[in-house]
Amino acid sequence: MSASIDLDTLTDFFDRYGAALTAADVPAIAACYALPGLVVADSYSFSFTSPAAVALSFVGAAPDYLERQLVAAHAQIRDVQWLSGALTLVAVEWEYLDSAGRAVPGESYQYLLRTTPTGPVICTVIRAG
Repeated sequence: MSASIDLDTLTDFFDRYGAALTAADVPAIAACYALPGLVVADSYSFSFTSPAAVALSFVGAAPDYLERQLVAAHAQIRDVQWLSGALTLVAVEWEYLDSAGRAVPGESYQYLLRTTPTGPVICTVIRAG
C-alpha cells in the first residue's frame, strides 16, 4: 500500500466503530480489528487471534454501556502519525452521549491502524488515560 489513510477515512472508520460499540454489535466490532490484535492498558494486556476472541473481549463492555445508558460514541481525533504507507497511529478521545442527550466524558486511546484494501483495521489499542 503506497498511500497513507486520509483524515476523512479515519473519521468514517471511528464513526462506524463507535456506532458498533454503543449498539453492542459484536460482529461489527470484530470486523474493525486485524488479526492477531492486541489491547494494552496499565494493568493488563491481551491478544486475540480470531473474530470470536475479539467478540468475547467486548461482551463484557456491553453491560457497562447499557448501565451508563450510553447511546452514541463520538471519536475526537487528537493526533495522527502516519508511520508508513500502511500504518497509522491515531490518538482518540471518546465522548459519549447518554439517553437523556447529555455528553459523557470518555476515555483516551491510541490506535495503531493498518490500511487494507477494504479500509483501516485496528492492530493495537493502547488505553491512554
